[in-house]
Amino acid sequence: MDCTALELKEKLAAGEDFLLLDVRTPEEFGIVRLEPAKLVPLHDLAARLDDLAEWRGREVVCLCHHGIRSAQACAFLKSKGFTNVRNMTGGIDAYAVEANQALTRY
Repeated sequence: MDCTALELKEKLAAGEDFLLLDVRTPEEFGIVRLEPAKLVPLHDLAARLDDLAEWRGREVVCLCHHGIRSAQACAFLKSKGFTNVRNMTGGIDAYAVEANQALTRY
């Protein structure tokens, strides 16, 4: 199931309990980020799966630049038994356009 930029904005504003998993590179994360995102670059996801174990049955929203890498992360997490994984469609770029125009776009 996907999550739109506006849905994510509402979830963050409501203080909902979920993991916002940013799968971009550290360099991209340094340009712009959404708090309280946890950075686990896609290429490190398999090696850092244990870091996410507590979220296996809880909601995880994956985020990247445009939604491609986060879709890959969702598929990988689901294959590893994560049951409530969502992709933030359009990525942080869509969030900057639709939900918070003050964010830096790159």
